Amino acid sequence: MDGFPYVVCDVFTDRPLTGNQLAVFTDAGTIPESALQLLAREMNYAETVFVYPPAVDGDARARIFTPTSEIPFAGHPTLGTAVVLATPDQRPEFRLETGAGTIPIVLRFEADRPAFGRMRQPVPKVTPVEDALASAVVAALGVDRSILPVERYDNGLPHVYVVLDDPAAVVRLEPDFSALIRIARESKMPLVGFNCLAGNGLRWKTRMFAPADGIPEDPATGSAAGPLACHLARHGLIPFGEEIEISQGAEIHRPSTLYARASGTKDAITTVEVGGHAVIVARGSFAAEAVA
Repeated sequence: MDGFPYVVCDVFTDRPLTGNQLAVFTDAGTIPESALQLLAREMNYAETVFVYPPAVDGDARARIFTPTSEIPFAGHPTLGTAVVLATPDQRPEFRLETGAGTIPIVLRFEADRPAFGRMRQPVPKVTPVEDALASAVVAALGVDRSILPVERYDNGLPHVYVVLDDPAAVVRLEPDFSALIRIARESKMPLVGFNCLAGNGLRWKTRMFAPADGIPEDPATGSAAGPLACHLARHGLIPFGEEIEISQGAEIHRPSTLYARASGTKDAITTVEVGGHAVIVARGSFAAEAVA
């Protein structure tokens, strides 16, 4: 295909036109540096990936862009890119170099099912959120309180978690986006994702808002799913080592399903894994002269 080819993949879903959209430019070596952010803004998905030959110990290197900036790591771009690149040979394993390190992904291909992948994510750094900021986040989400401490987890992208006691309350959320943008900027965390969730046992409902990064609501947030499992396990709501199912995206008509597991202890998380399906839905190309 002439120009700069890309593949569109719907991630954390087994049905086309649901889940989280991803554009993968599979051979970005000849794309001008100045065009990368412009192309990501043109695609206008939560993330767009540009693929390069490996530089360290992976099978390929990925640069990940939101519509506004380059980021070191994100979950659905990592999984989706691995599926796109591994599908022709149906490779069972793929290692993708990201700004947060090399991420191993184990893949499963079946004749009549979309691919399923499970990635091992960076173990997140956990920091408490001061009381005044936590109260501001809770208020901006339009809820009264969080049943767990409001904490920040960072695995390459920062996420803050507010936990409710009723999944129906998560569905009803009507956050104040202006307030969330102000909180993100004043706290010097412009890329922060605000996560609000509820559930019990091994099934959880979540929504994620990152309006300061141009993403009012995300259909499926792989970078948040691993820390979400960490948060619940650290505070005793799920066992360490058990995989949970996370539902997201239905409110914006992109239903998604993610699977996450955190192993270790409250004081020493050892591994974080996130998985889900991904399905390739489109292929295209940008004319070289359009981005020269």
